Amino acid sequence: MCTLHPEEEAHLAAMGSCGSRTSTPSPRPVFSMSNPPPRSLFDVCWDDVLIPQVAVYLSLKDLFNLRCCSRTALRFVEAALEKRQELHLSGNNTSNIDVGFRVLARCCRRLEVLHLACCRWLTDELLLPLLANNKRRLWAVNLNECINITALSLQPIIVECKDLRVLKLSKCQWLTTGAVDALTLHQSKLVEFDISYCGAIGERCLIIFFRKLNKLTVLSLANTPSVTDQVLIQIGNYCRELEHINLIGCAAISDYGVHALTQSCPLLQSLMVQRCPLVTERVLAPLRGRVHIDRPGMGYMPTMQHHRLFLQV
Repeated sequence: MCTLHPEEEAHLAAMGSCGSRTSTPSPRPVFSMSNPPPRSLFDVCWDDVLIPQVAVYLSLKDLFNLRCCSRTALRFVEAALEKRQELHLSGNNTSNIDVGFRVLARCCRRLEVLHLACCRWLTDELLLPLLANNKRRLWAVNLNECINITALSLQPIIVECKDLRVLKLSKCQWLTTGAVDALTLHQSKLVEFDISYCGAIGERCLIIFFRKLNKLTVLSLANTPSVTDQVLIQIGNYCRELEHINLIGCAAISDYGVHALTQSCPLLQSLMVQRCPLVTERVLAPLRGRVHIDRPGMGYMPTMQHHRLFLQV
């Protein structure tokens, strides 16, 4: 049988006696002017100092890490998100991002700029609550390559975002003629518009659409099969403030349409026409030096036939 040393027996006896005693509560600290209570960062005014001077410099990752620290930190982060004006998640496809997005959709109430390009996890179910809480203030929305949403998510943007200025929908195959018709009815203040690679939109729909958008300065129609010379003529007639246009891969356009466009848009600064086989140096050469063109010059020399062609436009 194992025996204990006298020192060990005394130690165990002391522990046993401590457990049997009635414990007395420790006295509460007394605070006074000379002995103030301890302060924390969250005692600083949130609305006047912490949110506008600190939270705006924290990334979303920083805010979510801070949110996990305490209940007070959680309330502070949610108050900061409520006043956040921009949300940039383009290309963010990390695991569980959809869980974090639900928090953003619930907390954000004053968003003005929304960038969600290439978010493969984004669905109507996730996006619609965010739009419902922020539709009054949004003026820039980027949904390029959001392949898992539908035109249902576009409805509140079209109908209720009255101050919309920038809309990017490149490679959104779900964009239909009906959605563009709704845009024509409800939106007239757009200055930047991108529907590159949207093959479901017809020529007639685009012609009607551009008759209303006379404030456009940046336009991307790359690889849109329905873009023809007639569409370019309408753009030139109604979008006189146009500065940049992307027509890469629009195989149906020719010198005729490009000439009509460039003659009607005096503010044009850049013209992108790579992979447009019917657009030649006959129309591009006179523009070089005034307009940036993404295609190198071929040393074209204009002829009298060339001048007669454009006098007929």
